[in-house]
Parts: sequence; structure tokens; C-alpha cells
Amino acid sequence: MRNTFIIGDIHGCYTELLDLLDKAGVGDDDLVVSVGDLVDRGPEPGEVVDLFRARANSVVIMGNHERKHVRGVLSYSQQVTRLQLGDRYEEQVRWMAELPYHWEREDVRVVHWGLYPGVPLDEVPEDVRAGTASGDARLKERFGEGPWYDHYTDDVPVVFGHAVVGPEPLVIRDRIFGIDTGACHGMRLTGLLLPALKLVSVPARRDHWAEVRNAWQAPVLRTLAWAGMTFEQIEKKVRSLRDPELDDSVLAQITAWTAALRAAVPGLNERLDAEVARIAEAAGAEFGRVAATHPAASWLQRRRAGKLSPTHLGCATPQQLIELGRALGVDLVATPV
Repeated sequence: MRNTFIIGDIHGCYTELLDLLDKAGVGDDDLVVSVGDLVDRGPEPGEVVDLFRARANSVVIMGNHERKHVRGVLSYSQQVTRLQLGDRYEEQVRWMAELPYHWEREDVRVVHWGLYPGVPLDEVPEDVRAGTASGDARLKERFGEGPWYDHYTDDVPVVFGHAVVGPEPLVIRDRIFGIDTGACHGMRLTGLLLPALKLVSVPARRDHWAEVRNAWQAPVLRTLAWAGMTFEQIEKKVRSLRDPELDDSVLAQITAWTAALRAAVPGLNERLDAEVARIAEAAGAEFGRVAATHPAASWLQRRRAGKLSPTHLGCATPQQLIELGRALGVDLVATPV
């Protein structure tokens, strides 16, 4: 009889995955099942995905991290993965979109995170099975503050990941197995071997997420559309991204860039007033017609009508301020990094 090996959250830890498969003695005829979260936080998400895609006997469950990529909800760890995968990203996400939200047979049930005990898995909402914030809200409404598995009494073993349970797996009555043991955080990668119900784990080589999030911070920040954000949005985002454990040199550049743009406002204000005075003197009653042909037409007309504040010149974003500068013959730095 061939074995089935169910693996906890891998999160791009490819070397540890190879270590675990080797230690468990998994052969080509054995079935390998991932509880989901193949990607994000680790150094080699593409290699992990490739292994499962190339392996004939394998199943991958939709985790909340795959779901984020599929739905285009990209926070920092997803932005890192997008850069790590490069030109292959879109194709990999299309593959993720086809992943099932659970896998089961007579002797085992596998979900990324939650279920409703006593309810068929295909009737449990996808967000509960995948472990999203909305799914957690459903579970809390149904079960209160305690975990859903406190209510699981079936004889069929259930295996899940998602919630890091520590460096050792969670085992309750040999029927409930939580096997996310924090591989990407420097703990362990764990799998459950069936039919023996034997747990196998290997240590992580290092705290991968600590290294990856630092190494990729600058590349990720350079991909963001800073010029199109409002100045207030930029300030809020910079504050949210500051981390004493990470290199903040790029954030410092962004802060300096917005400060330089704002410092240019008084000079642009003077130039705008000078242009309004020049056109008014030359065109008189024809001010509107003449101003309409000027690159800064909108700003000139609003200033003439007294509807333009000298403190921000009607520019909520860096891009608008840069465009005004260009229209007045002033070159402002277009990007922060």
C-alpha cells in the first residue's frame, strides 16, 4: 500500500521541503498533500510550486496566501513573491486559481484552516476553509472565542495548517493534527505520514522571513506608485512600514522626496502669480482665452478666480505637483527611489 504524506505550511522553504521528503522516505508512488500556503515569506516559492506541479502524485489545498494572489489582494509578503516569481507570476497565479479548498477520503480530511464539525466540507464556506479574516469572523460567530477543533468529535482524522502552533505539531486524541510548525520563521517543517499516523519534521535552516522581508523591502518599495498617492497616504504608508529590524533607507528617501516637493510649493506659487500677472497685463479682458492655451491653464484660471490655495496649489499628489512644475518650467524629481 502506498503512503500518503500531508505537509504543513511550506511558505517557499524549498530546501526544508526536500529535507522533509527525504527524511519521510517519500517515493514517487506515494501521494503528497500540501495543506496550502506554498508561497510567501520564504526564499524559493517558485521552486516549491514547481515541485508540486511536476509531481504526478500530489495535491495542493488553497491556502489563504494563494487566495490572496488569486484575488489580487497583495500585502507585503505577496508583493515579495510577485517579484521573486518575476515573469512567471501571472501563469503561477492562474494555476493557484484552480486549487481545491479541501481534500478528503474515508480515512482523513485536510483543510488549510477551518471547518464546521458535522457539516460536509463542500458546504463549509471557502473563506473558513482557507483561513481568511472573514472566515475567522464566521468561526467566531459560530463557536465563540475557542478554536473550531475543540468541537470536532468525528473519528476521521482532520489535518490542517495556517495557525502556527509552535515548533511541535498540535495533536489531540490522535484525530486532530495542526501541522503548521513555523518553517518560514525558523522553527520546523512538519508532515503526517499515513496510514501510520506518523509525524515527521525537520528543522528550518534559518528564520527565512526575517531575511526575506529585509532583502526585498527596497525592491518592493520601488514598485509602488508613490507619485499617484496623496501626500497624506504616503505619510501613513511610510509610518506603517517602519520597522526597527529592517533597513529604512528607502523609506528615508521617500520622506526626503515628499519634503523636497512640498518645499517647492512657495517657489511655484510665486511663478504662478507672476504668470497670472503677465497674462492679465497682456490680454486684459481676454485673460481666459489666452490662459486656456497655457500648459498650466487650470491652475492659472483658478488662481485668477481666487479658488487656488497657496499652501498646496490644488495638488493633492506628488504627480499633480510635478505636472504643475513642468507647466511652469520647473523640473521636480519625479520618483523617490
